Formats: sequence, structure tokens, C-alpha cells
Amino acid sequence: MEVVIAKEEKLKDVEKVIERSILTTMSVYYPQCSLKYVIESLSGENLKKRASWTHLYVAKIDGKIVGCGGIGPYWGSETESSLFNIFVDPDYQGQGIGKAIVKTLEQDEFALRAKRIEIPASITGIPFYRKLGYEFKNQELIYDDGNFKLEKFFDR
Repeated sequence: MEVVIAKEEKLKDVEKVIERSILTTMSVYYPQCSLKYVIESLSGENLKKRASWTHLYVAKIDGKIVGCGGIGPYWGSETESSLFNIFVDPDYQGQGIGKAIVKTLEQDEFALRAKRIEIPASITGIPFYRKLGYEFKNQELIYDDGNFKLEKFFDR
């Protein structure tokens, strides 16, 4: 498995992974209308725009995209960053792919300059991110924009 920067011509494959992951892993916790909204917000031109100001990575196995994740500045900050769009195809979950994506993102230039990284997480992602050292923002259960806010601090 390798985790590399996404190429623009592969964004359709990234969209498929995102949609499949959302529909499979989040459908128990969120209504269909919410899932469709999230899928639309992370597809087509919206995904292309997001990829223009973040660094979007893909995880590949034998050339097939099986996961993705991005990192970018936290509201323009030079000392804070955010993780975005971390998804793994349901057929490949539990194999360390998500962890490899996050570890790669934490070595990206946006992460290396950051003292704090925030991630907006769905309810399904909370246990995963907490295992990787992310805790609830300000040690509170903050739910905003359909996501829970988690953060991790770095001594840099």
C-alpha cells in the first residue's frame, strides 16, 4: 500500500471511495438526506475546489484508490491545520489504511508547521481518531456543522 498526493484526473475515483464509505459506514447514524448532502459537498467541482487549497492524498493498493484524506490550513492560520475528507473504502477498513493516511498527513508541510491540528469528525470516526491521539476540542463534546470537533497538539 502507498499513500501519495492525489492527481486531479483521479478525483472521480476519490469521489467513489467517499460515496461508498459514507453510504456504508454512516447510514446507521445519519439520515439519508444528510448523507446525500455530504456526498454532494465532496464531489465534482466541490472536491476539485477543496483539493486546490488542501493537500489531498490517496491510499492505493495495486494501483486502486482505496482511501483518501486531506490537510490544509485552519481558517488561514500558519500555526494550526485541519484534516479533511478521511475515508477508506469499506472493503479495506480495519487494515491500517486510515492510520497510514493520518500518519502521512501528519508529515505534510501543513502539519509540520502546526502546533495544533483539528479534525471535524463524524460520530463513526471518533473512536478511530481518539486512538491516534486526537481528543475532543477544549475537552468538550462540541458538535457543529454535523461534525464533532477533535484536536491534537504538537511540540514544534
